[in-house]
Amino acid sequence: MKPPRDGMQLSIVIPCWNEAANLPALLAAWAELWQEGDAWELLLVDNGSTDESATLLAEAAERLPFLRVVTVPPPNVGYGHGILAGLAAARGDVLAWTHADGQTPPADVLRAWDAWRDSPTPCQTLVKGRRRDRPLADVAFTTGMSAWASALLGTPLHDINAQPKLFPRALLAEFRDPPHDLSLDVYLLWLARRLGFSIQTIDVTFAARAHGQSRWATSLPARARAARRTIGLLWRLRGQVR
Repeated sequence: MKPPRDGMQLSIVIPCWNEAANLPALLAAWAELWQEGDAWELLLVDNGSTDESATLLAEAAERLPFLRVVTVPPPNVGYGHGILAGLAAARGDVLAWTHADGQTPPADVLRAWDAWRDSPTPCQTLVKGRRRDRPLADVAFTTGMSAWASALLGTPLHDINAQPKLFPRALLAEFRDPPHDLSLDVYLLWLARRLGFSIQTIDVTFAARAHGQSRWATSLPARARAARRTIGLLWRLRGQVR
């Protein structure tokens, strides 16, 4: 692997859409992990927010040396669009993304980074979370989507929307017309499989949201729409895995 640019090794991208209520706790959790000299940066993407997110992020960027803010003007285009904007601004040679809603502990990203560095072939390894202790209905939905993905792409994929995702920058260079919605997660896993990457998992706890509601898992119709989008992408990618 090439030496990190500007001494930066890991860039962590978190898209934030109207998460003002969750941002103080999120920022505090990341600040607790930061130590002077750490070679990671946090990119919080204001992904078309219409609440107080912009003000909170601007104030935080003034006092937190590890934080950079990426702004995507309204309207919100999609979860994947925010992540892609953050990745485009990232400086690290290792890239990661996770959620802003408090359900995914920040420390999980650093555990994934440790697992990646300890892997036999880090340049060909993607590390992702695998959620434990979730409600039965959520497990059933995840299992069903993973089964669809595995069957249509001809390769085993598990808990495709679990966070974090962490991978070398070289994988980003292979992105071709990635989706701008929730199906970006499955696109990343498909691409990693197609390129012969090893996919390693770490167990993670998926906590309840402290504030607000999920934008896609609040009802059966919302889940159905998300499933249709993902299955549509899977059909487009079908047959392209080596």
